[in-house]
Amino acid sequence: MALNLISVPSAIYVLCILTCLMATLLLLQSFARSRSPVLLWSALSFIALTVNNVLLFADFITPTVLDLRPERAGSALLAVALLLYGFIWEID
Repeated sequence: MALNLISVPSAIYVLCILTCLMATLLLLQSFARSRSPVLLWSALSFIALTVNNVLLFADFITPTVLDLRPERAGSALLAVALLLYGFIWEID
């Protein structure tokens, strides 16, 4: 039985989305318990990274119809900016 080569990359992209989403949920859960601002900024950063992964998957599915590179770059920049802000301004 041969594997469909399109389904393997799709499965990997979906697993990346689910992993990022799980990390986001765990960070939000930890923030709800401890109220640490760094956890909040990390969770917000992972939300943007999850959006980035979803956009990457959408860009993979429709490679010639739609170009989502600017949106992906914007969400990645937002994720890094949120994380840097949280680390610089909220760590005591």
